[in-house]
Amino acid sequence: MPLYEHVLIARQDLSNAQAEGLIEHFSAVLSDNGGKVVGTEYWGVKTMAYKINKNRKGHYAFFRTDAPSAAVLEMERLARLHDDVMRVLSIKVDAHEDGPSVQMQKRDERGDRDSRDGAPRGDRGDRGGPDRRERR
Repeated sequence: MPLYEHVLIARQDLSNAQAEGLIEHFSAVLSDNGGKVVGTEYWGVKTMAYKINKNRKGHYAFFRTDAPSAAVLEMERLARLHDDVMRVLSIKVDAHEDGPSVQMQKRDERGDRDSRDGAPRGDRGDRGGPDRRERR
């Protein structure tokens, strides 16, 4: 069966127990339609980049599934009809990564990432361009 990753955003005024109840509900929908939920993560309440239905924040949940496309379509259909769910994103992946998702890892576990210009994150002094005084 194909492997999928899903991110679900629920309304901010739900309690944590209600948000985790949504995770269980949609996991059951996938299981009832022949799929298997490999793992779930509750990411908590996060601020969104823009308002959705007058909400600035939302409860984020992450699923890793091994399910047929019919089960995923049914889960997405029910999520669109559910009043508490604002958005659902489903992505087909080749393989599930081991361990927690990037959102759940601590910053130091992710490694010291370099910026786009190759300089380490803390060193922003010289950007490699000409000095402004030299251009005049």
